[in-house]
Amino acid sequence: MSTTEQPPHPVVHHERTLDPVTFEVLKNAFATSVDLMSEQILRTCYSFVIYCRDFSSALCDAQGNTVMQGSQDIAVHVGTLHFQCKAVIEYFGDDINPGDVFAINDPYRGGTHFNDISFIRPIFVGAEIIGFAQNKGHWADVGGTVPGSFDVTAKEHFGEGLRIPALKVWDRGVFRHDVAQLIVQNTRSPFVGLGDLHAQSEATAVCERELLRLVDRYGKDTIVAAMAEVQDYVEDLVRSKVSDLPDGTWEAVDHLDADPGSTEALVPVRVKMTIEGGTVTYDLSGSAPAVATFLNSGYGATYSALYAGTKTFFPDVPLNSGFYRVVLGDLGPEGSVVNAGWPIAVTGFCSGAYEKLMNAIIEIWSRIMPERAMACSFNLEYLLVGGRDGRSEERPYFMWYDWMAGGWGGRRSKDGSNATSPVFGPGLAVQPLEGQERLCPVITTTHTINPDSGGPGMYRGGCGVEKGGLLTDAEKTVMSYCCDRARSITWGIEGGLPSVPHGVWLNKGTEDERFLGSVFSNVAVESGDTFTRPSAGGGGYGDPLRRDPALVVEDVIDGYVSLERAAKDYGVVIRPVRPELDEYELDQEATDTLRTEIAASRAGWLVQDAGELAKAYRAGEVDMLDMIRRYGVIVDWGTGELLHETTEQFRATLRDRALAHWA
Repeated sequence: MSTTEQPPHPVVHHERTLDPVTFEVLKNAFATSVDLMSEQILRTCYSFVIYCRDFSSALCDAQGNTVMQGSQDIAVHVGTLHFQCKAVIEYFGDDINPGDVFAINDPYRGGTHFNDISFIRPIFVGAEIIGFAQNKGHWADVGGTVPGSFDVTAKEHFGEGLRIPALKVWDRGVFRHDVAQLIVQNTRSPFVGLGDLHAQSEATAVCERELLRLVDRYGKDTIVAAMAEVQDYVEDLVRSKVSDLPDGTWEAVDHLDADPGSTEALVPVRVKMTIEGGTVTYDLSGSAPAVATFLNSGYGATYSALYAGTKTFFPDVPLNSGFYRVVLGDLGPEGSVVNAGWPIAVTGFCSGAYEKLMNAIIEIWSRIMPERAMACSFNLEYLLVGGRDGRSEERPYFMWYDWMAGGWGGRRSKDGSNATSPVFGPGLAVQPLEGQERLCPVITTTHTINPDSGGPGMYRGGCGVEKGGLLTDAEKTVMSYCCDRARSITWGIEGGLPSVPHGVWLNKGTEDERFLGSVFSNVAVESGDTFTRPSAGGGGYGDPLRRDPALVVEDVIDGYVSLERAAKDYGVVIRPVRPELDEYELDQEATDTLRTEIAASRAGWLVQDAGELAKAYRAGEVDMLDMIRRYGVIVDWGTGELLHETTEQFRATLRDRALAHWA
């Protein structure tokens, strides 16, 4: 299949044969069968990553089309499960039998990245396939050059880990021990991998049993008809909602921080969306060529972003292949940052092109449905520390694999959510510190709300968090980080301002302090080293000078905004009375004066000499947030070196998203 074309989602409406009650019962029964699969994997998995809900499940029909997905699935998975089911059908053809279970993780055949491994079980009634049960889970390691399989230096997939195009792990009910060992022995924790392999396979058996129970009760023909009608129902519902919206074309752009194989400029991810005749069509052909790192996205993950971004604005609609018939896409030529064909590296797509697509799509829909508008949300990030665990005589591999909550964008009438899972997967759980410390020689030293991380706005972006750690008995250990937005910082809309940069600091506050940035791999660390990193907050919505000063006072009391940034970002002057008792006093006269001064000056700040400002930053005369929010100047936050092209691009986005909306 050409990845530049919309994958086939045949619009074939079936005659409605089910009465409304039976239809509704079966529609919800399908959802239950998938959720039961999820509950099974949650209770039997070996991997701490999967236990923290980095997995998804689906029921597909006999053609591989999605009938129903889980109620807490990871957003990035939702648009890929049918691709992988269809890939198995295409690959094996007539050689699909009762008792078979297939494994696949191939991002060039509709998957996400190599860590996400799907297990797919055909469901038979007699000799006829009526559907497929699928569970996809994120394995903490699938081989490759670094622990955790996240190597930012990879330009091709060969350094990223094991690629599974499609193979049988169970053949007619017989466990293929050799195949299973081929998979797990290519990971750094074969025991955990084998446990997850069995757990995920058994989860699909739960769905199979539930569907066959429904067949016994209602009959095969009724169940098959219901699977088709559920998809038709979703298509009709979405098409009706879209038809009520005005036709037109809208555009938005977001950026990756940089292409290591090119200049320091931001890398554009361009989205053009058209509504016409009840259909939504995305055109991504204006996006940049693939970058020389692993932040590219394959076609499956890109379509998933289109589906998940659109679904955000239709929260009451179930998600299945009926939805995909309404949402079409042109990804442009293969070899781009959003359409990376084999063998372009893609493991970091989730922090790269995927989240940029999601936020650009949300910005577009915010213009069409302003009552649901939301500014940019923080970027998904993974910090991986892997090596040998010196607490045990066997010195086993350990894999401290961590992601953080952060802030979502400010909304039309509300502040953004604080410390929330990423738009990548709202069902993703924050990993319990106690579990991490028991499994790995890493102690969490701090985990707290990060003040001033929410983008200023009439409605403030949600706050991110800061998390720090200490390595204890770690041997032969390296650290890798998959993120972005150290430069393309989480942005506001309708006059709102940006959040804060992502990035990891090693041994901060010591003579060995180093800023490692937001994308790196294979950095050697040892026992006694400390590290800390913030997650960004969400961007602000609306002019921060229009925020109710009383709300800024509450933000100061809550620890979301500092006294200094209350004045600089919001023009609100607050005097501490008894801070230990959270007593503060608003100086209304000083606030009115300061807001007038900021309103008169801020357009000029965006044209001040960037080189001089970079010098002032290096000298400690201008702080990071002033550089970002007042002057729109981006530097290397470790060295203070001015990034000329990036600054010009960043200032352009501030003029478009902020300055243009200031009265």
